[in-house]
Amino acid sequence: MVLTSYGRASGFCIDPIEKKPLNHFYPGTSVLSFGTAGCNLGCRFCQNWDISKARQDDRLNDSATPEAIARAAVEAECSSVAFTYNDPVIFAEYAIDTAIACHQHGVKTVAVTAGYITPEARPEFFRHIDAANVDLKAFSDHFYRKLCFAALEPVKDTLRWLRHESDVWFEVTTLLIPGDNDSPEEIDALCGWFVETLGPDVPLHFSAFHPDFKLTDRSPTPASTLQRARDQALRHGLRYVYAGNIHDRVGQSTACAGCGAILIERDWYELGAWNLDAAGRCRRCARPLAGRFHDAPGAWGRKRQRLHIV
Repeated sequence: MVLTSYGRASGFCIDPIEKKPLNHFYPGTSVLSFGTAGCNLGCRFCQNWDISKARQDDRLNDSATPEAIARAAVEAECSSVAFTYNDPVIFAEYAIDTAIACHQHGVKTVAVTAGYITPEARPEFFRHIDAANVDLKAFSDHFYRKLCFAALEPVKDTLRWLRHESDVWFEVTTLLIPGDNDSPEEIDALCGWFVETLGPDVPLHFSAFHPDFKLTDRSPTPASTLQRARDQALRHGLRYVYAGNIHDRVGQSTACAGCGAILIERDWYELGAWNLDAAGRCRRCARPLAGRFHDAPGAWGRKRQRLHIV
């Protein structure tokens, strides 16, 4: 088998790390992001369908070697490189080689993935990854089969493996689609499993859906749905729960699980108050915050910058 997308990309951009979304992985820093074309799922609601469902020749207009990507990240002062836009599982050889080159240059690596990967391939892929955001698209196998042409259990297996058998920092995102996966009962089931299996310190992002691709007969997710889901998760004991794709400073900021102080204030992708000490602990009560942190926050902000790599 030959990976025909090796060395080819649908484009390179510099994003805020919070856009992946990763809120506990070197906040405020910039990440060089790229993907290829295609996907191993068939989500009818895909928000990046022009890339994930594209023919290769339609979208793979940029090219770069792994070494060139790593050098570009250093020159652009990016803390990390993200394999995103489409699932890096399907361009694993390219992603792995790029990750190796990045680590040789002191650059971290990020995978934005649906977590739909076999147990045999999982260790080789993730041993080159520093952080991941995993889409848990719903907590119903019916949803996965009907709307993603996939299954739930392999994703749960990946999440268990990441938590208990790897050193990868990971966060989880669930896109809430009105009428399909946003019921209070399903959110309760998801959160109960999450706390029991992954623990209370893994961040969970509830994200707002907008009609796209093959699912245009649904309404956008109301902010009240995300806020209700976030409240449910907090009641289940999750400590770090976020509302995404809406403007919600409270729902996007990080509070201390000990004393309740705001540790990292966020307004969209812009950071405000920063109340972590150099060891990543609350300045008020000294409780450590789960995640990976520099001594001070980055200052990239909400900018998005296209990048051409030669």
